[in-house]
Amino acid sequence: MRQLFQVDPDRDRLGNAQPLPAIWPKHEAPVARTADDGSRELVNMRWGFLTRKVSKRTGKPLAHAAWNNARGDKVATNGMWRDAFLHRRCLIPATSFREGKGRNPATDYWFAIKGDEPRPLFAFAGLWRGRQFGLPDNEVEQLTHTMVTTDANDVVRPVHPTRMPVILHPADYEAWLSGSPEQALALVRPFPAARMEVVLSGCAVLRDK
Repeated sequence: MRQLFQVDPDRDRLGNAQPLPAIWPKHEAPVARTADDGSRELVNMRWGFLTRKVSKRTGKPLAHAAWNNARGDKVATNGMWRDAFLHRRCLIPATSFREGKGRNPATDYWFAIKGDEPRPLFAFAGLWRGRQFGLPDNEVEQLTHTMVTTDANDVVRPVHPTRMPVILHPADYEAWLSGSPEQALALVRPFPAARMEVVLSGCAVLRDK
């Protein structure tokens, strides 16, 4: 991750990070972002912007809602995403991602990009924030991130007919992190299908093996 995202070792905040078999909503995962001094750094963030949720019947607090994805066609206008899109874009490292198809049971499909080695590291386009509005005082200041999505390409569409995460080319990392809103929006597009493949599929295949 340091090499791909051009992060100096002294800006790696992950500690002795170990490979993760999978990343789940509301759980921590590495993210690359631009620090206040303009350098890139690696930090852990929880996946999903958090908002308060209460029972409609009793009014009592429930588990916080986690907004895991942000539609690319709404990031510049929707109140949930707009400020983060304008000021806090990030890179989300991954080696593959899962989509499910069908029910009882669903078939899991893991997608990766093609390369010289199995499942090369890549980055999703992401947004982050450091304040979770409406949460209790002891939970407000959490680092969270969300993943930007776009139209599905020809590889993903048979499994998920409408959406897929935005995968960025390495040459576009800087434009996504610090470019103008117009430059960033131009990157919200499907990744070329010819450069992707299904690397694992089956029922209850919930972990990246």
